[in-house]
Amino acid sequence: MNIIPIFLKELEQEAQTTRKMLEIVPTDKFQWQPHPKSMTIEDLTVHIVDLPNWLALAAYTDGLNFATEPYTPAKAENAQGLLNLLEQSVAKGKEALQSITEEELVKPWVLSNGDVILQNYNKAEVIRVAFNQLAHHRAQLGVYLRLLNVPIPGSYGPSADELSGEYQRQTAEAAV
Repeated sequence: MNIIPIFLKELEQEAQTTRKMLEIVPTDKFQWQPHPKSMTIEDLTVHIVDLPNWLALAAYTDGLNFATEPYTPAKAENAQGLLNLLEQSVAKGKEALQSITEEELVKPWVLSNGDVILQNYNKAEVIRVAFNQLAHHRAQLGVYLRLLNVPIPGSYGPSADELSGEYQRQTAEAAV
């Protein structure tokens, strides 16, 4: 069984769901956070749009060392900026999945910080973790939006807002 076509299909499905969430992020709430230990909406959404880039990290590198390659997040001014960043990230992830071979997926990949090994993975595991993180952080964004009384779309089935028609009303009003 080949896993790359499965990953490609999953990337498109996750990107489609992520787009729906990012479209409704209120720009005036970018600096809002539900708790002082939580990320702001801006930080969380920028992290979400960056996650498909990890597919390229898995395909093109043998690891990531935070000590020598510090993370510098992109910036977005609004929901459209987030969507643009997501499209770039998804395109890069798709290209990476199309370039890697099934045999390469089992090669080792190491996440470290200096001499400290944080995780030993194979490349397929890095891809799986990226998808897991995307779903996890997108759900976290859903909680943020729910706390702000923003009706949310479903991810793997209809949300309570979709079932009640609230999400459809909100998106129809936004389109006007």
